[in-house]
Amino acid sequence: MAKVTFNRDLCKGCGLCVGACPKHIVVLDEEVINAKGYHPAGCSKPEECIGCAFCATMCPDCVITVEK
Repeated sequence: MAKVTFNRDLCKGCGLCVGACPKHIVVLDEEVINAKGYHPAGCSKPEECIGCAFCATMCPDCVITVEK
């Protein structure tokens, strides 16, 4: 099982990772505002992550870490 981690305080909520996820489990958290004033990305169903790391590849700020 893969483990995906988001540094939510550094995320600028651009949404590139959301569009890159083939399982559609990466989402912007509309209920949280981070230290930078944005809605950060997160994983809605971490147990369904396949570890493809497309989200991490797309992230311009390198706030996503994927471990297999």
